[in-house]
Amino acid sequence: MENTDKLLLVGCGILKNEINYIISKNDWAVDTVFINSSLHVNFKALSKGLTAVLQQYSDRNTVVFYGECHPLMDKILQDHHTFRTPGQNCVEMLLGTERYMEELNNGAFFLFEDWALHWEQTIRKTFGNNQQMIKDIFHEDRKYILGIKTPCSGEFELQAMDVAKEVDLPLRWNSVSLEHLESVLLNTFYRKTEDR
Repeated sequence: MENTDKLLLVGCGILKNEINYIISKNDWAVDTVFINSSLHVNFKALSKGLTAVLQQYSDRNTVVFYGECHPLMDKILQDHHTFRTPGQNCVEMLLGTERYMEELNNGAFFLFEDWALHWEQTIRKTFGNNQQMIKDIFHEDRKYILGIKTPCSGEFELQAMDVAKEVDLPLRWNSVSLEHLESVLLNTFYRKTEDR
């Protein structure tokens, strides 16, 4: 039986292992519900999925782990009397603004484990089998694939190499701690308790 007094975090599943680890490590009274991370490439599906979950848990005290992944994200959340973690996207929330912007300006496409493992289904569903179009999209403004590893990451090197090969970009790696993500979550949870 769920405890409806506990805070509920609804969010993108891209960093669910990291978020659950942080919550468990700190023994925070927070439940989690995660949505498929591939929805960020489909505004309609993201809006529908997020709205459905927020409606399902409308009796709960809720915060949302998402960036600006939908043009109406903040309106969707206002309609459900909640708010999201601050930040442009999950990469910025994990790396911090300065590090994120540095890699972005250098031409990085950030690749998390979840995206690498589900690359086929997400890319094919979005762009079909047009290999040249996929390459062209990535070559517009990206110069390399940056594989992001956290202390919660599993083995996804082979899948990352396949992604890099498919888009014809070099693969680099970056190992990051969870300190910035933990700070983002803590500040969001604190803000929610202050708003009650």
